[in-house]
Amino acid sequence: MFESISERFLGIFDGLRRQGTLTEDNIRDGLREVRRALLEADVNLQVVRDFLAKVEAKAIGTEVIKGVNPAQQVVQIVHDELVALMGEAETALPKAASGPTVILMAGLQGAGKTTTCGKLARLLAADGRKPMLVAADLQRPAAVEQLKVLGQQLGIPVFTATGATPPEVCARGVAGAELQGCDTVILDTAGRLHVDDGLMAEVAEIHARCKPHATYLVVDAMTGQDAVNSSKAFNERLPLTGVIVTKLDGDARGGAIVSLRHVVGKPIVFVGIGEKLDALTPFHPDRYARRILGMGDVLSFVEKAQAAVDETKAKQLEERIKKNKFDLEDFRTQLEAIQKMGSIKDLLGMIPGVGAKFAGLNVDEKIFRRYGAMISSMTPGERARPDLIDMSRRRRIAMGSGTSTNDIQQLLKQFDMMKKMMGKLGDIQELAGKLPADGQLTPEQLANPNAFMPNPNRLFQKREDKDALKRYRAERKKKAKDKKKNRR
Repeated sequence: MFESISERFLGIFDGLRRQGTLTEDNIRDGLREVRRALLEADVNLQVVRDFLAKVEAKAIGTEVIKGVNPAQQVVQIVHDELVALMGEAETALPKAASGPTVILMAGLQGAGKTTTCGKLARLLAADGRKPMLVAADLQRPAAVEQLKVLGQQLGIPVFTATGATPPEVCARGVAGAELQGCDTVILDTAGRLHVDDGLMAEVAEIHARCKPHATYLVVDAMTGQDAVNSSKAFNERLPLTGVIVTKLDGDARGGAIVSLRHVVGKPIVFVGIGEKLDALTPFHPDRYARRILGMGDVLSFVEKAQAAVDETKAKQLEERIKKNKFDLEDFRTQLEAIQKMGSIKDLLGMIPGVGAKFAGLNVDEKIFRRYGAMISSMTPGERARPDLIDMSRRRRIAMGSGTSTNDIQQLLKQFDMMKKMMGKLGDIQELAGKLPADGQLTPEQLANPNAFMPNPNRLFQKREDKDALKRYRAERKKKAKDKKKNRR
């Protein structure tokens, strides 16, 4: 997510830091590069002009804070203006004083509107509400069936009606929700390939008949300025409450999310970051500003980890690590927790200074399922003592899991690496102690995120690692000698 623009910003900030002392000339030179980066990211031209005018006025007119490098102040100013540009977080869903709350979902075809309806229904159900989905997209083949399948997966009722127009379906759906005791109705309306009068007339009629408490426009982040232009056109014809941006995990540029609030004048309420039904999250401008600038998103990373990891199991695992009892069963538990957290590439993007370095990297996330199958094919004794797994055992495990002996070897290598890293809790605790509790990074940290991240090389440079490696090699030699003796 945002890999290309993040990489550009990191390069620009590095260049500013190398200047030592900043003048009006090199500030303007740096902002010229910022302009290029934003335009290449498909940010609206007028948005870029207004943004840079504000940044330049503040950067040149601001007094240098004592003890803070001027370049770090410029980074802070760019960050703050980017947050202001994308607007404040507005994620509170409406709630009607009486009767069901009606939410109208609109958008162009292909933006992921129907799937987003299911994701939103899941969020509402998790919040203790009783939603109902209304299938009013009668234009796209199988749209009604798709919504039914989503409803079955979520355990949420779906209202359908044959032989009726979309406005009639929506009106009956709202009445049906009240009879069934549902407190929220989500109307999935039809999309088109472009904004046309027929589409707008139909959506406007649904809005007039059902009087929704909120009207959300669903747009595809990967279409860049087309998403912004279509949002503007919808907003001129329909009273929008906010925008939901989908497919953000596939957006390397970030132009749509930067431009939307400024051009359309409506807040981004939620963002879709994956195909799974739990991949809809509230939009936090400050967190996404940090990710665009290559500074990571520590708070979202922690929230995902807290949601994925069972606290009791985490404490048990910590005790096992301290006693050096971390085994393949624990390894599998960790892999399952990582899978629950979402896309690996997205998680890497949340780590300060890391996301841009993995631009263009294709992460094979099926490897987790393969690793799980391999571990399931092992005996309890093998999971507890991986050193028992010799070549004959590898062949048996490979046959049982539909993999190869090389795959088993790779799994064991990954396990050894994780076991070493798990044993270095001191460095992890050091990182946790340096991170601000509220997630607000200082100008120094924004300018140089690596300053408060522990050096990964330290995990493998300690004396005990070298001693352990010597002991391991000595044991391997001894085992090889013993095998030769036994053969004789």
